[in-house]
Amino acid sequence: MKIVVFGASGMVGQGALRECLLDPAVDSVVTVGRSPLAVNDPKLRHVVHADFGDLSPIAEELADADACFYCMGLTSAGLTEAEYTPVTHDYALEAARVVGGTYVYVSGEGANADGRAMWARVKGRTENELLALQRRVFVVRPGFIQPRHGITSRTRIYRYLYTWTWWLLPVLRRLAPKYVTTTEHLGRAVVALAKGAQAERVLRSDEINRLAG
Repeated sequence: MKIVVFGASGMVGQGALRECLLDPAVDSVVTVGRSPLAVNDPKLRHVVHADFGDLSPIAEELADADACFYCMGLTSAGLTEAEYTPVTHDYALEAARVVGGTYVYVSGEGANADGRAMWARVKGRTENELLALQRRVFVVRPGFIQPRHGITSRTRIYRYLYTWTWWLLPVLRRLAPKYVTTTEHLGRAVVALAKGAQAERVLRSDEINRLAG
């Protein structure tokens, strides 16, 4: 399989990329970013591209993909809706336009097009538009994500959160399994979807963990 990953330098994207490179069913991984990626692997090709609103110039390098994982994201803190929308919505739709195969959009627990929170509305609207496409599309809505295997978040407030709350994870897993997963489980789950696993089109953390095996 050939898999295209957007956002491979972020915490979720790192998890997805790691599992792609480990899975023998994946022959080729193409990542797209604005700067070089600090990962080397015989399976991996990184494409540097500045304008995610127009992927036409690199369409040939993304052709013939069996799956696309859209893992790009940013915190909405301090941003207006106009500032938050391009990465969360516009670029995700452009990736779906250009890259074929199974499409997996990494959203978040609480996404809702009719929600009160700005980030929830934008993510929910994006989910709805992607799910309306005539193709195999999945939305994953992780809640709390535990980073594994040395993976870290690029967002400082999240790094602090993980540092100070790691000891709560066993409790959270028991009391709220629908809200807790790991970068490893999330990566394995999206690879399973690329390999044809059957699942609900919108997956919460408990379903993510089930798919991860």
